[in-house]
Amino acid sequence: MTTSATPFIETGDATAMLPLPKGRKPVTVIGTPAIRATFDEGCLEQTINSAMAPGVSHLVLNPDAHIGYGTPVGCVMASPTHIYPGPVGVDIKCSMSLLALDIDEDAVRDVRTRRAIIDAICERTPTGAGRGQRHVPKSRNVPEVLGAQIVTEGATVDVCNALSIPPEWADRCEDSRHLGHDGSVDALRARLVIHRQNERFTKKFPEKITQLGSYGGGNHFGECEVVRLREDDRAQEAAMVFGLREGGVAFLSHCGSRGLGHALASGQFKALEQHFTTWGIPLPGGDRQLVHAPLGTEEADAYLDDMALGANFATVNHMLINALVLEAFQEVFPGIDGRLVYFISHNIARQEVLDGKMHWVHRKGATRAFPGGHHALKGTPFESTGHPILLPGNPQAGSSVMVANEGAEVSCYSVNHGAGRMLGRKAASRTLDQKEIDASFKEHDILTNCRNYPIDEAPAAYKDFDEVLRSVELAGLASEVARLEARFVIKDGDKADD
Repeated sequence: MTTSATPFIETGDATAMLPLPKGRKPVTVIGTPAIRATFDEGCLEQTINSAMAPGVSHLVLNPDAHIGYGTPVGCVMASPTHIYPGPVGVDIKCSMSLLALDIDEDAVRDVRTRRAIIDAICERTPTGAGRGQRHVPKSRNVPEVLGAQIVTEGATVDVCNALSIPPEWADRCEDSRHLGHDGSVDALRARLVIHRQNERFTKKFPEKITQLGSYGGGNHFGECEVVRLREDDRAQEAAMVFGLREGGVAFLSHCGSRGLGHALASGQFKALEQHFTTWGIPLPGGDRQLVHAPLGTEEADAYLDDMALGANFATVNHMLINALVLEAFQEVFPGIDGRLVYFISHNIARQEVLDGKMHWVHRKGATRAFPGGHHALKGTPFESTGHPILLPGNPQAGSSVMVANEGAEVSCYSVNHGAGRMLGRKAASRTLDQKEIDASFKEHDILTNCRNYPIDEAPAAYKDFDEVLRSVELAGLASEVARLEARFVIKDGDKADD
């Protein structure tokens, strides 16, 4: 935990600055005093190292921040001149998506009905670190040729049709496709050819492609929700545009680029570390996880291409999961339909305008937050309202759908990506009680596919979600549109036998 000597300078009820040496722009800190007390020394050290790194012009610490890979999880780093793999991380384009379904909460009250839906989903979308299509009987088969098209083209109409994904869902994506460093698909095709000259990559690529349509492990999940709308006029207007209604059922998903994204990111870290070693370039704060490359160099181009390949995989992975989840609900409720509300990343670098200049905005465990009227939303369904912001809390506290305010400019048009961890995985396993965790899920009438809910993912391992959201609203960044109440959770764990 931080101490009273922590050099924060308060600028508002839920905002502060962290001054930096050498006249550098201070770090913008979002969080109430209670939230700022959760930023430990390791998190602050990473924050300062990141903010002082070459080319960095903006650094924002969000209320969910905790120690991460090079930079804290829950931060925003912007640079007009450099690209950094660390503030994207090893799970390229880890994201959230929300599917609205044409049923009401009464349909998912019955335990047997919910268990039938869980079974139908688990027959289509595998969980677990190494699991893919072959582990479940009703998945979509994705051959290697289609896989290559997916990672180079993203969610095009042809790709969506090949996987029976409604093509119009692409309009509900933050980015439905990513292009190469020069703005072309050809750059990605050429990069994939280079990767396939590596025997190990070529051998593993078909296996990685079979992970399309799967959640993986760790903090990834699928969650059946009941929508509770805020009653104010703005929330009601936004909910109508988003396609959310009071008491409606929705499905929230959290996952990323799986094994392919991890392999691409890990390869980039190794390549850039070797570059720094060969040329004797000093690392920011001596941290090898803060390797970087100046824009326009071969190293930067290679990273941007690999990030795009992983990001395209993650995009189609989410869209395929949602198509499979809809299919599972239709098995239990024949004739219903569903629509993608939104798909948004929280581990990506994007080109955006800050202070009148183009920057690469790196969001590590941070979510884009463009308000209504922002130039980047022109021509989208969210031009007047702002786009949906999807923030997972925990199954018992609920998750949130928010919409950005004009005040989000102070945080580089970003908010936190969720609650943020309070306990590391090992600490959670040592200090929390499995029986109490399982009993709390039963008390809240939340089913899971797990024999025991993963102890390192228990609600108590995360920060107070209400205080996190309070920080966002007090800071003027965003306002809540709806709270999502969990009815069941799909996680990496043994299938329940009841």
